[in-house]
Amino acid sequence: MYMHIRKAITDLTGKLLIAMPDMGDPRFEKSVILICSHSSDGAMGLILNRAVQDIRFSDLISQLNVPVNGTVHDIPLHFGGPVEMGRGFVLHSDDYPVSNRSMRIPGGFRVTSTVDILEAIAKGRGPEKALMTLGYSGWGPGQLEAELQQNGWLTAEATHEVVFADDIIGKWNASLDSMGVNALHLSATGGTA
Repeated sequence: MYMHIRKAITDLTGKLLIAMPDMGDPRFEKSVILICSHSSDGAMGLILNRAVQDIRFSDLISQLNVPVNGTVHDIPLHFGGPVEMGRGFVLHSDDYPVSNRSMRIPGGFRVTSTVDILEAIAKGRGPEKALMTLGYSGWGPGQLEAELQQNGWLTAEATHEVVFADDIIGKWNASLDSMGVNALHLSATGGTA
């Protein structure tokens, strides 16, 4: 008789994934990802340290015909991941009243993808801290767990200081520093005990 025993997954919602030096997928090299949702059905997250170079927030809201009067308050635009890159997500602090279409994330974060938050941010009335991503990172059932077992990622607590840091490129090192880990001491190979 064959019996499938399934390990209970640890919910990583609200945690950071930090790419290991020899991650193996160039799309995620030195990436820091906030996990927005994680269950037995898979995971969804947003890359926090890849700036979009060829478009600004003000350009984006102009293309979307978001009504704005006066000067536009800009926020950083990020490449959130390789899935649905034409779709935008605003990752923001939990201090702004949003519609029920907003996803609450542990640690004082929210993800909202409605046009009304874009208008509020553009007018300077949005959340205290925010960034926008184009696209997201996704994993099918068990895929993220397998990558963790293969030493592809470290996990860490997400803090507003790291997530919303102005130094986008420095977030990888800042994430490691928050764990007390020196990047020079990371091994590209891992073992199991």
